[in-house]
Amino acid sequence: MVRIAALSDIHGNLQALSAVRKAIDAARPDYVAICGDLVFNGADPAGTLALVQELQRAGAFVTLGNTDLAVADGDIAAAFPWFSDGAPESYLAAAEWARDQIGDEGLAYLRSLPSERRLRVGDDLVLFCHASPGSLTDSLSPDLDPVVTIERVSGTDAKVIVCGHTHMPEVREVGWRTIVNDGSAGYVFDGDPTASWALIEIDENGVKAEIHRTNYDVLAASDAVSARGLPGDVYRAATIRTGKLVR
Repeated sequence: MVRIAALSDIHGNLQALSAVRKAIDAARPDYVAICGDLVFNGADPAGTLALVQELQRAGAFVTLGNTDLAVADGDIAAAFPWFSDGAPESYLAAAEWARDQIGDEGLAYLRSLPSERRLRVGDDLVLFCHASPGSLTDSLSPDLDPVVTIERVSGTDAKVIVCGHTHMPEVREVGWRTIVNDGSAGYVFDGDPTASWALIEIDENGVKAEIHRTNYDVLAASDAVSARGLPGDVYRAATIRTGKLVR
């Protein structure tokens, strides 16, 4: 049996990532995957990035997220294509602030990240990506038209697709494939203000995946964002505090 712990969408929330790291260490997986959106929005992008790099040095697969692209290269249109008239000032300010916090070495690290990683487990291929195969922004949300979902997952031969982006954790079968959306380890939207991550088990009998929830100091993380005082921080803090997207 091979066991994989997956997390994503940390969004600069070091309190949440630290708690998830402890939970994952206790689970003792064979592999760890971190599927993007590492630093944008939260109060400690530099500390978060340092811990991600530590996990990578220990063997974790790390991929790029769309907000990492906004921070690293300032390509707002590529990072947020749904804003046809340009991203709000709150997004621009948060990207610029995170850019300043992580410095040149952090920016170089983000730019070095691939958009996808793959792991072969016996005859099965596992794909780690941010939103969907071949895209940082086209999600695998459960409310998608089934035809669109099939089109998006057909972009890979992987039996297991591990992703995030929606901030809504779920495990779903689509034909012979398993989609594992680990939710968010720092900025969840499903109304449960904890950090979510996934534990995947693959053996000769198939694939089993479970979503795990880890408690952390939500108020400390929320207060740290509030104290920063950027445009939109009151909504970001409320999102962290409630586990629901507030805007």
